[in-house]
Amino acid sequence: MASSSDVDLAADRFDISGPAHMMAENGAGSSPMVIHWGKEEHRRCVAACLVKGVTVMVMDRSRRGRTDPLAPAWWESFGFRRLDVIKDDPDEIFGAIYEYKPRDGVPRHPLAPRYVVAFRGTIRTHLGDLRQDIRIINTTFRDSKRSEIARKAVDDLLDGCITVGNDDASASCIVWLAGHSLGASQALDVGRFMMSEKRLNLPTFLFNPPQVSLAPVINLLRPTEKAKKDLYTTIHCMKAVLGLPFYFHKKRMEKLFERLSPWEPELYVHEKDPICKGYIDYFEQRQQMAMMLSCRGMLLSLIGDEKETQHLLPSARLWKKSSMAGDVDGLQQQLCDLPRDVHRLKKLVGKAHSLEQWWKSDSELSLNCTQYKYRSA
Repeated sequence: MASSSDVDLAADRFDISGPAHMMAENGAGSSPMVIHWGKEEHRRCVAACLVKGVTVMVMDRSRRGRTDPLAPAWWESFGFRRLDVIKDDPDEIFGAIYEYKPRDGVPRHPLAPRYVVAFRGTIRTHLGDLRQDIRIINTTFRDSKRSEIARKAVDDLLDGCITVGNDDASASCIVWLAGHSLGASQALDVGRFMMSEKRLNLPTFLFNPPQVSLAPVINLLRPTEKAKKDLYTTIHCMKAVLGLPFYFHKKRMEKLFERLSPWEPELYVHEKDPICKGYIDYFEQRQQMAMMLSCRGMLLSLIGDEKETQHLLPSARLWKKSSMAGDVDGLQQQLCDLPRDVHRLKKLVGKAHSLEQWWKSDSELSLNCTQYKYRSA
């Protein structure tokens, strides 16, 4: 039986765990691969692998001297080079800036980025990451030092793009943002800031973005579809009624939504992932005026704290995955050996929240895509 360290090592090796369907097209070990930038599938796979590269970079540091660095293959295989890292102290790398260099003689595809800024997810042994997770829950994430550093890094990169002769519009097209889990919150914060404050619309790939909501708790109660619909209708009506005394807060949110509406981040979520399940319900159940306000946002407004609720997005493309090897719903219905089933449920939820699923082929994922656009009042 392989040890846990061997399993972790295999998961970090691009040749073993990378996008096999893209390798098959070009031959194992070919570098860089041929990327069809016009295909959403390839753009998604590249963005996910670049995010993985940041995590492996951090793990390489902990394995220093024991193995050769594994991280470079996650970006060099696609023709990228690491331009810089983003960190909030000397030892805490949480992001990276990659530059795409097409092979000699290959023209740059109009949908290809020039730079990708990628943010990794939580590493459970890193205390700094756990502190950021808590900030997401209590809606103070955008005020953190890490968010300030990330925004400045992307701002400086964009300033450089515009300085060398690009206009704002072209600079928007050549810089992508990507992140997984905690890193998705980071990319979301940067993208919102660039759109609302700089009018720069950056293509953004958010894998399993966290969204704190009651949806997972409601689903554990296993209500019927009619009961769920009635519950959400009641919540929406309450928000609409409660929104009446919050006139100025509502108007501020309307203006924010109008500024953000051209930005349509790509959200990749799994229906069985309780961490990002809230986004599915937010978009699928929302009624425009009611969902513009959140309970937390109204409460904070009442006490004079005008924080923006990060999960409230006016526009997005939601890519939803529902299938999984091993059915979570079936498991919940047949809990008989509690310790064993809890362990299995934890494992299945971990798979639903994993990054590696997002560099698989379309045929394996069977994604359902819905585009949501904001229509102003």
